[in-house]
Amino acid sequence: MSALFDSLFGATAIRGVFSDRARVQRMLDFEAALARAQGSAGIVPPAAAAAIAAACRVEAFDLDALAQAAATAGNPAIPLVKQLIERVARTSPDAAHFVHLGATSQDAIDTGCVLQLREAFALIEADFARLAATLAALADRYRNTLMVGRTLLQHAVPITFGLKVAGWLDAIDRHRARWRGMCARALVVQFGGASGTLAALGARGIDVATLLADELKLALPALPWHAHRDRPAEVATTCGLLAGSLGKIARDVVLLMQTEVSEVFEPAEEGRGGSSALPHKRNPVASLAVSAAALRVPNLVATMLAAMAHDHERAAGAWHAEWETLPEIVVLTGGALALIADTIDGLQVDALRMRDSLDTTRGLVLAEAVTTALGERVGQQSARELIERACRLASREGRLLRDVLADDAQVSQHLNAADLDRLFDPANYVGMTQQLIDRVLSSPLPSWERGGGEGASDRQPS
Repeated sequence: MSALFDSLFGATAIRGVFSDRARVQRMLDFEAALARAQGSAGIVPPAAAAAIAAACRVEAFDLDALAQAAATAGNPAIPLVKQLIERVARTSPDAAHFVHLGATSQDAIDTGCVLQLREAFALIEADFARLAATLAALADRYRNTLMVGRTLLQHAVPITFGLKVAGWLDAIDRHRARWRGMCARALVVQFGGASGTLAALGARGIDVATLLADELKLALPALPWHAHRDRPAEVATTCGLLAGSLGKIARDVVLLMQTEVSEVFEPAEEGRGGSSALPHKRNPVASLAVSAAALRVPNLVATMLAAMAHDHERAAGAWHAEWETLPEIVVLTGGALALIADTIDGLQVDALRMRDSLDTTRGLVLAEAVTTALGERVGQQSARELIERACRLASREGRLLRDVLADDAQVSQHLNAADLDRLFDPANYVGMTQQLIDRVLSSPLPSWERGGGEGASDRQPS
């Protein structure tokens, strides 16, 4: 992570969740909760558990020394536990003997990471809800705003901007549901000891694990998952899917902001989107950052997937590959989500420009509408040949397709002026747009967003 570029990719709050200081504190939170759980189980004297918990404050630890020692130890938990023992021993020598009892380094690091993920997930879920609400309102507001649909970057047939936004929203809704399931599976405690048997705690291992999970307000998995990395990999892949959809929204905004298009614009503010050389430029800076994140995340996800094959009960290197990779995936994805939510919230839409763009091809975007209507009279193949010929003539002579067709005797004997006027009104050729938008806007919210249980009402645009 770089202080020079961090602000560009957004989500300062999420970056803070994964700072070195926060990482160490979350490992200490594990150690404190473990001591309290063992105190509740009668394994550790209550006074000793309290002394250990009181010492688990990151500000009392030397992070520079910890970083240097981690290079030799192989992971940061080993020197952290050593520092913790030394700190506890200063006030309670007897309590120092109970630090990290029955645990292993991976328990502290993995559970610490899960605690960080939970904090990041709360921030991400808030941006999910914010983005979805804004998209729903935008889709409803612009449900009748005509624009040209583009396929392969070419003008195709008319759509509405509301339909385009509904497409964005539909994808976000799927991600929200996917996210809910992932969180339930990922937010679990890691506690297994050296080889995942909890042998150091004898017959009390599962009791302590249960109490530890309760202390941390995490779920207790069926067994420790030291070498089974589908949970962190699922976090990564879920983020990868979300980043891809956010990248699609950003790409649409970038393309619609092109000078030749100028149909939507990112929010305007002093100093935003400028150029070091060109004072007239208004660059889509947030969308560019989101696009960059969407390009970076998939390769990081590939690292997480490649690191799933762990050796026996503890991995030689694969686990280590996750330490920096997973936080960066979550930070980039959370940052992209926050940037898109901000962008959509202040998106500027030029409805008149959208309508004018429909006329760029002088009616060619409605060639399919005319072909379909004419085909009902002369057959689809004959109609297609007639309209293709008319389109070539209109393009060659720079004329309106409607005028070319009106002058064509083979066409005019089947379609009169009123027919052509109706067919060349783009509002008459948007198909099931209204119904499709309504289907998205009326779809149920994920249960964690409804907050009202099974019978909660569907979302309604504001």
